[in-house]
Amino acid sequence: MMDQYGRTGFWSMITPVVKNLIIINVIIWIASTLIGDTMYEKFALFPFESPLFKWHQLVTHMFMHGGFWHVFFNMYTLMIFGVALERIWGSNKFLLFYFVTGLGAALCHNLVLHFEIAHALEAGQTLVATNIMRTPTVGASGAIYGVLLGYAMLYPNSVLQLIFPPIALKAKWFVIIFAVIELVTGITGMGGGIAHFAHLGGMLFGLILILYWKKHNRMYSEWQR
Repeated sequence: MMDQYGRTGFWSMITPVVKNLIIINVIIWIASTLIGDTMYEKFALFPFESPLFKWHQLVTHMFMHGGFWHVFFNMYTLMIFGVALERIWGSNKFLLFYFVTGLGAALCHNLVLHFEIAHALEAGQTLVATNIMRTPTVGASGAIYGVLLGYAMLYPNSVLQLIFPPIALKAKWFVIIFAVIELVTGITGMGGGIAHFAHLGGMLFGLILILYWKKHNRMYSEWQR
C-alpha cells in the first residue's frame, strides 16, 4: 500500500494524530511499567475529593494504562476507527473530538464517584469512601468509546465483523449494544474495576459535539484555530 507521499507500508497508512497518540500512549505505558506507583500517583485520575487529585490528571490519565492488553486493545481500536474519522474530519478536528470525549468521560466518571463518596459518608462508611478516593483511574477508553460513537454516526451501516461472538453487525447496532451493556453493568455494579460511566461519558460528549457540528453545518469542514 502507498500513501499520498509515495511511502509504502502499513505504518505509513496510519493518519498523523492517530499515529502520534499510539506512540505517546505506548511510551507512557512503558515508562509507567518501569517507574511504577509514582507515575500512577501523579498522573492517573483520582476523584475530586481525593487529596491526590490534581487538575492535570483529567488529561494525563488518558495516556496511562493498567497493563499490556489494556493499552493494546485501546490503541488497536483507535487505529481501526480513529483513522477513518481523521481522514474525513482532518487532523485538527479529530484531535479536538478525541480530547473533548476523553475529558467528558473523565468528568462523568468523577461526577459518579462524587455521589458514591457522598453516599458512603452519609451511611457512615468512611472506609468505603476512603478506598474510592484512593483508587486511580487510567486509560484512553472514554475517548475510544467516543471514537466508536463517532464512527457509528458517520458510517452507521458499515458492517463490523466481531471475533467473539463471531457475528457481523452494522456499526450503529454495535455501538447501541455496547452502550446498553455499559449502562446496565454500571448501574448494577457488575464488571467491577471498569469505569463504565466514563465509557458512557465519552459517548455522550461525542454525541453532543457531533450534533453541534451538524446543527451548524460544520460536520465535514476542517476545524480552524
